[in-house]
Amino acid sequence: MTVETWSAGETFALGEQIGKEAKPGTIMTLIGDLGVGKTVFTQGVAKGLGISEPISSPTFTIVQVYEDGRMPFYHFDVYRIGDIEEMDEIGYEDYFFGDGLCMVEWADLIRELIPADAKRVVIEKDLERGFDYRRITIDTERK
Repeated sequence: MTVETWSAGETFALGEQIGKEAKPGTIMTLIGDLGVGKTVFTQGVAKGLGISEPISSPTFTIVQVYEDGRMPFYHFDVYRIGDIEEMDEIGYEDYFFGDGLCMVEWADLIRELIPADAKRVVIEKDLERGFDYRRITIDTERK
């Protein structure tokens, strides 16, 4: 599925719809350059899950856990992972195979840990179509 959004509000709304439809145990990878709207999309997903806490990128903590929604939300940012063994140290399997929704930013850096049935979300800009334009593609990680 590919969706075009023309504002941060539309990107947020798409994330919110996905959060409302999410099932426990879902893993989503989030791919996109810096400043493309990954956090806005993630904030929408959290709202769709019924989470009221402010959502920010967990760049320095690797994983942020939110539990006040209809299911837990595990938000990873693995940009600063230096070695794949760091994921073992934080007990990633408890999150990946837990009872919540797991969102992993920069998942390409830990590709070997991502299950084949994970949902892959790619957010891309196209400045020729406007500053706020985004093309968001959602499919399975590996077909």
